[in-house]
Amino acid sequence: MLSHLIIGASGLYLGDMLFVAISFIVLMALIAKVAWNPVSKMMGERADKIANDIDSAQKSRQEASDLADQRREALSHSRSEASDIVADAKQSGEKQRATIVADAQNEATQYKQNARKDIEQERQDALKNVQSDVADISVEIASKIIKKQLDPEGQQALINSYIEGLGKHES
Repeated sequence: MLSHLIIGASGLYLGDMLFVAISFIVLMALIAKVAWNPVSKMMGERADKIANDIDSAQKSRQEASDLADQRREALSHSRSEASDIVADAKQSGEKQRATIVADAQNEATQYKQNARKDIEQERQDALKNVQSDVADISVEIASKIIKKQLDPEGQQALINSYIEGLGKHES
């Protein structure tokens, strides 16, 4: 069978071959004239679209990367601000604590000074009262001694009675 095809192929005419070749060339010219330019144009447009899509994707990727960097920077800045706010709050709290402690110490010192003044005033008043009482008693004793000329036993009895009288005045 293969031999039959080979023998049959040798029987092709040159005219048929020329017709097929010319038909092929005409068909190619028609395809080039009618279809090749639109197909080439379509392929060029497709290549341009793909190139634009790739550029757009790279641009979008770069924008996303820039945006991510900006967000990281903003987050870092926010953390830094938060840290500064916390540090300021701690410092402010420490200042308030120091102020409160200083005020409390000043107030305590003032209370101590006032208490000392009050104690000193009470002591001075007590001394004045005692001096006044001693002066009154001394005058009274002296007047009684002058009124009475006492012997040593009478003087002792008078002194004892005044001492007992002092005990009654104090209570």
